[in-house]
Amino acid sequence: LKRKRKKKNENKWVVVSNLPFESCKWKENPNRHYDCNKIKTTKYTFLSFIPKNIFEQFHRFANLYFVAIAALNFVPMVNAFQPAVSLIPICVIMAITAVKDAWEDFRRYQLDKEINNMVCLVYSRKESDYIEKCWKDVRVGDFVQLQCNEIIPADILLLYSSDQNGICHLETANLDGETNLKQRQVVKGFSNQNTPFDPELFQNTIVCEKPNNDLNKFNGFVEQPDHKRIGFGSESLLLRGCTIRNTEIAIGIVIYAGHETKAMLNNSGPRYKRSKIERRMNIDIFFCVGLLFIMCLIGALGHGIWNGSFSERPPYEVPDPNGNYLSSALAGFYMFLTMIILLQILIPISLYVSIEFVKLGQVFLIHNDIDLYDEDVDLPIQCRALNITEDLGQIQYIFSDKTGTLTENKMVFRRCTVDGNEFSHQENAKRLETHKELDSDDEDWARHQHFALPVIKIEKPDTLKQKNSKPLRRCQSARARFQGHARKKSLGRCDSLQSQVAFSSTIEKDVTPDNRLLMKVRDATLQIESLASFPSAKDTCSTTSVTDFFLALAICNTVVVSTATEPRQRVTAPPLMKPSGISLERIHQLLQRLKLANLGQSFSLTQSSSDLGASVNAKNSKENPAATDSYNKDDISTHTCSNSTDGDYDTDDRADAMPRKVSTEMGGASLDEVFGSVSQGHLQPEFCYEAESPDEAALVHAARAYSFTLMSRTPEQVTVRLPQGTLLTFDILCTLGFDSVRKRMSVVVRHPFTNEIIVYTKGADSVIMDLLEDPAKADFNMGRKLRRIHAKTQKHLDWYARYGLRTLCIAKKVLSEHDFRKWANFRREAEAAIDNRDELLMDTAQHLETKLTLLGATGIEDRLQEGVPDTIAALREAGIQIWVLTGDKQETAVNIAYSCKLLDQKDTVFTINTENKETCESLLNLTLEEVRKNSNVERTKWNFFGISLSSSLPASVASSPDIGLVVDGKTLNVIFQGKLEEKFLELTKYCRSVLCCRATPLQKSMVAKLVRRQLKVMTLSIGDGANDVSMIQAADVGIGISGQEGMQAVMASDFAISRFKHLKKLLLVHGHWCYSRLAKMVIYFFYKNVSYVSLLFWYQFFCGFSGTTMIDYWQMIFFNLFFTSMPPILFGILDKDVSAETLLSLPELYKSGQNSETYKLSTFSIAVMDAFYQSLICFFVPYLTYKDSDIDVFTFGTPINTISLFTILLHQALEMKTWTCFHWITMIGSVLLYFTFSTIYNAVCVVCNEPTSPFWLMEDQLSDPSFYLVCFITPVIALLPRYLVLAVRGTFRASPILKAQQLDKLPKEQRDLEIQRWRSGKQDTPSIPMASPSDEVDRTNSNLRVSQFLGQAAFTPHGNNDTQGLSTPEMNHLRDWILNGEGNSSTRRWAREEATAANSLGRPCPGRDLLEPTRIASPGPFTSHLTSDNAEELTPGSHRRSVSAVTL
Repeated sequence: LKRKRKKKNENKWVVVSNLPFESCKWKENPNRHYDCNKIKTTKYTFLSFIPKNIFEQFHRFANLYFVAIAALNFVPMVNAFQPAVSLIPICVIMAITAVKDAWEDFRRYQLDKEINNMVCLVYSRKESDYIEKCWKDVRVGDFVQLQCNEIIPADILLLYSSDQNGICHLETANLDGETNLKQRQVVKGFSNQNTPFDPELFQNTIVCEKPNNDLNKFNGFVEQPDHKRIGFGSESLLLRGCTIRNTEIAIGIVIYAGHETKAMLNNSGPRYKRSKIERRMNIDIFFCVGLLFIMCLIGALGHGIWNGSFSERPPYEVPDPNGNYLSSALAGFYMFLTMIILLQILIPISLYVSIEFVKLGQVFLIHNDIDLYDEDVDLPIQCRALNITEDLGQIQYIFSDKTGTLTENKMVFRRCTVDGNEFSHQENAKRLETHKELDSDDEDWARHQHFALPVIKIEKPDTLKQKNSKPLRRCQSARARFQGHARKKSLGRCDSLQSQVAFSSTIEKDVTPDNRLLMKVRDATLQIESLASFPSAKDTCSTTSVTDFFLALAICNTVVVSTATEPRQRVTAPPLMKPSGISLERIHQLLQRLKLANLGQSFSLTQSSSDLGASVNAKNSKENPAATDSYNKDDISTHTCSNSTDGDYDTDDRADAMPRKVSTEMGGASLDEVFGSVSQGHLQPEFCYEAESPDEAALVHAARAYSFTLMSRTPEQVTVRLPQGTLLTFDILCTLGFDSVRKRMSVVVRHPFTNEIIVYTKGADSVIMDLLEDPAKADFNMGRKLRRIHAKTQKHLDWYARYGLRTLCIAKKVLSEHDFRKWANFRREAEAAIDNRDELLMDTAQHLETKLTLLGATGIEDRLQEGVPDTIAALREAGIQIWVLTGDKQETAVNIAYSCKLLDQKDTVFTINTENKETCESLLNLTLEEVRKNSNVERTKWNFFGISLSSSLPASVASSPDIGLVVDGKTLNVIFQGKLEEKFLELTKYCRSVLCCRATPLQKSMVAKLVRRQLKVMTLSIGDGANDVSMIQAADVGIGISGQEGMQAVMASDFAISRFKHLKKLLLVHGHWCYSRLAKMVIYFFYKNVSYVSLLFWYQFFCGFSGTTMIDYWQMIFFNLFFTSMPPILFGILDKDVSAETLLSLPELYKSGQNSETYKLSTFSIAVMDAFYQSLICFFVPYLTYKDSDIDVFTFGTPINTISLFTILLHQALEMKTWTCFHWITMIGSVLLYFTFSTIYNAVCVVCNEPTSPFWLMEDQLSDPSFYLVCFITPVIALLPRYLVLAVRGTFRASPILKAQQLDKLPKEQRDLEIQRWRSGKQDTPSIPMASPSDEVDRTNSNLRVSQFLGQAAFTPHGNNDTQGLSTPEMNHLRDWILNGEGNSSTRRWAREEATAANSLGRPCPGRDLLEPTRIASPGPFTSHLTSDNAEELTPGSHRRSVSAVTL
């Protein structure tokens, strides 16, 4: 039992107050096991730096190798140099790295010191007051008092707030970059805020979960002395690094401190990744090791053969003290080790350090590129990973999020449907179009508002009309280095402007109301005012639906209300205003009568007054249909789909008499006159709405546009001003926040007049539509009415999705007192639980959100970012496959894909939606077979002088550029669980674009990993939200967009940009440059070392393989460290093989990096062979020159060393495409440094290298004419082959890069002309069609309809014996699956619609293939439902798209 209790307690975190133990020893404190609040992010201490840093550097194989070689040189039998001298190269390299590490660690130490010495107020029992303490002295169990604008020092459980409602507001910008305020609630048992909090009276024990890095998860309970438990969650936890806002005083107890806080647990810093070039380089280093082994083996064998050729022992062999000589085998082994020491620099020791310097330089240039700087948010590109810059130039696949990445994440209210009636908001659409043309920063958009109710004055204070006042994005406050906590005390926001509020740009706030919906709102208001008798049921329904719809928009959220002049000062009480024309008592009476009318009468089967312009009476519409048409010209619905055929039409006319009369009388009056008495004397403040998501802000602004204004919010109450000026204050009974599992949020309120308990819910349509009350369970009239509303709303939702709008459904539910009390008890039990708390809370939420009544739906536009279509087109032209992985619904994602040029109008789009493994496998096989069949047609299409030539498919590149694939999250689950990944990937190889919709964060990362591992390609993931983090980390390169979704994606990324369009230059220009530079530099280093080492190797054939050298060892050491080190580093940083303008104009040049054309096995092998050739020339030309002379060894070696220096530097010069003053300085400086050092060294060194002496060698050489002749002729001969290859390689087969380099040499006008010809030549090349010309397929209107065939199989008695793909049992299975209701509701709707489509459009001919493009034009989304004006307004383009689908 004790062990079980121990295990239980191990999973708990128990905290008690430190005050009772203040006078005791620390060892007696139960909290002693927890970390103190001191943080330490440094790696080293003063004493541990040297050993620890050396140990870390030994993790690099090359360093360990050179240390071993240096140690080997201390063995007398095998040493090739003086032992101490052999240590110099490795010591210099390791010292440079150590200095860099020490500087970085010292900066971390300074930042840690600054944080640890910040002060806060901690309660002291001895002083009976709060005293100042440093952050580092704060302990778990201390009581901390926080004041407004103060940064939180540790993770603190909130026990007291000066706010009367127990609320504390946080700004979490230092954690997630979000500048909108978050609410934190005092623990429920301490909610009595009227009396001051006394820490000495705190006798409770806090039990919670162990520290973890989940910022949004925290569960626990407070156990009182009487063992009563009070549960709490993350809503009561103040996280370290956040800033207190709008709260004078907050008091809490420290739960987690120091490195156990959530902020520090999330602070992992940049991740280390190995680039593709580095992985390739390690392979080539092993090749060099093999080459070294061969050279040393030849040296050892040569030494044995040489010694064996003597009949007697040569005089230079010295016996041991016993007079014995070494055996030939042992002598050969010793010589093998000596040769390893001699030829050790074949492994480029300086390459790793040079690469680090080069990458730092490349990152500096990328960071300072003005084109990658976003002036709106004042953010440059952030390079968080310093070691994978060259991978940017080799990307083959891009995985992109949609919302906030391809789009602005600025949600603009566009359309809505209420009670089955759609309102197009054309005036608002016109305003948005105008907004595109003008600069939003310099224009006052209030003048574009054609109508606004008097109580919503659009005019802004003069302080907000300044020209320089630009909207800030949410990431602005997080521009400093991101460490997960703040570095200094945060300043207040008293001087902040309104523009600093999140989601507050003009385009998001200003909504122009729809005239028809505005009339309905006015009618509802006037109807309440003028009701004299019970209204008809349909009028009541319409009135309450419109009112409830806008009340739900205003209430069902977590928006914080603040004022425009002081955005961070929360509004908790509505502003004072003069009494309105309608008394609250009158409103109360009328609402009670409306409620009774709803209960007392049932719905009729007639057309609702809310349909098709309810303010026009039915009789007039009969007599004057033209007037009705003109009035309804912007209504999506038509008479065909909404008019009822019931006979009670005239009865409703009489019931409508009174409202129509009011409507007619008021029709000519302006709304200013109607509401004049209400608005007179109102003191109208300018409100700022601080929302946690842009969708919430858009809906609240939309409600305000119709005068349902959110005035104030507290945890207990929310106040809304109605159009007539009356304030309604709802009691908030419970708020169920949004989560990604439920995909909805709800708020439970009590109506101030009717005392009804109402649940308002908003969420994704795919979820809400399944939670609605079943019409079959209602009476006949009500059921028919509900079915009509549901069907029409679903149709509107489908239209919205096709138009690319984000859809949300709004619903309500009325609870009885008994049901609510019963549910509230369950909710309290779930909140107090610590085990399975999340599951219990989820169950209670799902239990409440059932049998909802649909009020309507909204369509919110997430506008495309500027430059996204051009960027995607350029990336695709560069040979990059682009996949979009999004959680949005399918129709929305597909529409955005068309808008951003991801899908083209001529594309054939396959859509696969299924939850069945067998069906999925059949569909994949069917689609793959069709694609392969069409690709086979093209193989014999190329004709050359009448000879038919076949073309083959590449392994990883789609052969057909006009196939798109769309799958949803359920299909991805089937693919991953059913082991169908290979077939899925095989199909995607043929696809130009892939869209994965409704994908979870885990599925996004799984897709990225699948493609990267299975296809062995370079991948890049880009996203902006927390749901993209796993996808970003799964790819080779992760890019975060510092947008409106916080900074989680940025913190997990390798590079951070602010706009998607920056990806174009980052990849096509900087990526190409970084790869080209580094690849050439790495090859150059291998060439340089092989060339220089070979000189020593050739000399062994002339010195009896004795392991001696003809070059002084100081010259050898300095040759690599100083004489030839700077030019390649500068080359790797600054060289530009092609100009940025040409790279952007010709994206196909990027393919050279994708194919690794610069650094691959062939280029490496050519460089090594060229190095051997040049070393032969550099050795044997001087050898033949001095062959019969009597010069000594060093006199022979000095010209060779000088010639080698000239050859290597001139080789580098041939590779350079960009010459600046820095290049000239380093080139000339290297030569001057060599001669200066040699002259001084040879002048002062008399007996440096016994028995030979380098004294005065260089001086003698400089006076010898033959030295100059040799130094001139030899490099020319050595470099002549390379020069000839470079000169003539463009004559026979010029590569695109070479052509681009030639274009750069032309004048600008001529270059632009040639680029246009190049591009037009590529476009004029006939593309390979998917089907043969005999098919006579209209590509624009083609429509692959497997769904039509399935409809035929399901609804006709005969099948198709000649078809290929699905067999008869498979078809029967699919038919039964659809008709027996095993699919979801949308599937059944699809089956019914497809049956109609099959009957009306015609069935496929028996002889046609399943997936063969038919000649039936795909009807547009709005073809049969809109007038021409509406169709033009809704459809993004005038063309018709191909909507080919394989759909289940």
